[in-house]
Amino acid sequence: QVQLVESGGGLVQAGGSLRLACAASGGTFSSYTMAWFRRAPGKEREFVAAISRTGDTTKYTDSVKDRFTISRDNARTTVYLRMNRLKPDDTAVYYCARGRYVLGVTPNTYDYWGQGTQVTVSS
Repeated sequence: QVQLVESGGGLVQAGGSLRLACAASGGTFSSYTMAWFRRAPGKEREFVAAISRTGDTTKYTDSVKDRFTISRDNARTTVYLRMNRLKPDDTAVYYCARGRYVLGVTPNTYDYWGQGTQVTVSS
């Protein structure tokens, strides 16, 4: 079975940086779009970023597009999210997901999910 495991979350001061990683096992990693979603306290799960099979195309939600960078290493079956200039509004549980649609932005276009990693940004 496919398993996705996130890491790299933690506590950080506003303006700081973190790099999240999602390690995948099982399945054929390079055949799928990979994405990051997040769920802030009291809010629905929302799209953050996605990256195509080869890594040549990416998509970001407006609130992060100038600060976050998604990348993937197909040889290591790992997807990353570099987060710079973090804000308190970025506080959320971050999830990685495997997609069955090209750069999908809705949760129902993804078939496997990690357990999430907590990111907390203090002001």
